[in-house]
Amino acid sequence: MTSNSTISEIGLGTMPVLIGEGDQILLIDQTKLPESVEYFNATAFDDMLIAIKNLVVRGAPSIGVAAAFSLAWEAVLLASKITDEKTFLAALAVKGWELKATRPTAVNLAWSVDLIIDRATRGFHEKKTTVEVALYLKEEAYKVMEHHIAVNKTLSDLGAELFKNEARVLTHCNAGSLATCGWGTALGVIRSAHIKGLKPEVFVDETRPRHQGAKLTMWELKEDQIPATLVCDNMAGHLMATGKVDLVITGADRIAVNGDTANKIGTYNLAVLAHYHNIPFYIAAPLSTVDGALASGDLIPIEHRNESEVTMINDASITVGGARAYNPAFDVTPAKLITAIITEAGILKPDYTRSITEALKGALK
Repeated sequence: MTSNSTISEIGLGTMPVLIGEGDQILLIDQTKLPESVEYFNATAFDDMLIAIKNLVVRGAPSIGVAAAFSLAWEAVLLASKITDEKTFLAALAVKGWELKATRPTAVNLAWSVDLIIDRATRGFHEKKTTVEVALYLKEEAYKVMEHHIAVNKTLSDLGAELFKNEARVLTHCNAGSLATCGWGTALGVIRSAHIKGLKPEVFVDETRPRHQGAKLTMWELKEDQIPATLVCDNMAGHLMATGKVDLVITGADRIAVNGDTANKIGTYNLAVLAHYHNIPFYIAAPLSTVDGALASGDLIPIEHRNESEVTMINDASITVGGARAYNPAFDVTPAKLITAIITEAGILKPDYTRSITEALKGALK
């Protein structure tokens, strides 16, 4: 499904990242922005795998929501052929593992898949048939999306309290509505500060090699009429040294229990620079981004992507023929470089093992 409308005709708040109506799952195609607004039909399970892998949908929360929808829709197809509970759950688990394998670093993906499978098990405990379970899972997928939007709005409003008036903030990658199926995390905090009348000004890292900052974050900020300036990734040190940055805020794809945080490659660089220049460095993420099974960041799996993302731009080579390239999609920022982690449960501070554990316990009550 393609929209021929121009960006200026479609306000960010009126354009959903994901639509799950009737028998279709439609995703805004983030690879087409900012040039055009188009929707990708990810109803078929294999098309959803492609959409996640190829960054049609990206951002840990949005990936998780998309996976929840896809698994629920697949459950409907399975229920049309399978009536046995164990066979149904086994087949659903296989599909869940396929989804998890598309982007191994983003923990929200695994969180959403596991939740849908858990709800399927719960449905059978309630003596539902496979068809009834499948319909129940579609309802639960919508709840996953509503949950993400609600917690991101909450954490954004809490994070805005860290902003002084006219704060100059540096952000990396895209952690706004596109990445979270709703309000945003790092960009959501900036949005909340703007709405509160604090007049933030934003420096946006271009975020090589896929340029999520240049393409997506700049677009969202333009739609929200928040002043923004695009900078190359290697300009951050200069900006900080010349006193142009008051704080740095990014999202996260996975957080270990000790506070070590995986985010888009280049985030670690910013944390080191901010630490050297005594500038606060904040992570904004929902508690679903915390991996309670990982004690530290050195256990976080790092996705490596195709070399062509580095060697080519718009299908044109930018280097010598046959050049090799190294392309990890994420790096890990040690907890000691993070000033605070902004969550829906509050602004968590060191000792992170203690504060994160307490926040997770509170979320389970």
